[in-house]
Amino acid sequence: MISDEIKTQALEIAQVLEDGKGEQVTVIDVSELNSWTDCFVIATIKSSAHWQGLVKQVSDYVKAHNMQIHQTHNKLPDGDDWNLIDIGPVVVHLMSASAREFYELEKLWHAGTVLK
Repeated sequence: MISDEIKTQALEIAQVLEDGKGEQVTVIDVSELNSWTDCFVIATIKSSAHWQGLVKQVSDYVKAHNMQIHQTHNKLPDGDDWNLIDIGPVVVHLMSASAREFYELEKLWHAGTVLK
């Protein structure tokens, strides 16, 4: 079961993404479904410049809350379709609209609890 602290962090990161104009921001508790993270925060991005801005905002949040980014990944070589920020208990997925439609993470992780 997800802790209140991690739930709060995930919801606050979702708010950071919404404030940065991330679209269709969703938070899913996946803590009962795997052993490597507790929450996914998923947002749709408009461009690589938009992605860079959101990464900066998430990084600022992480630093301000004494958290650590373990890794960032680009799913595709051009870096514009799916970018992942691993914060340990929270994994942020920044996806283009086409990548989000193709991969359908919400359907893939449908057994998780949608928190937002």
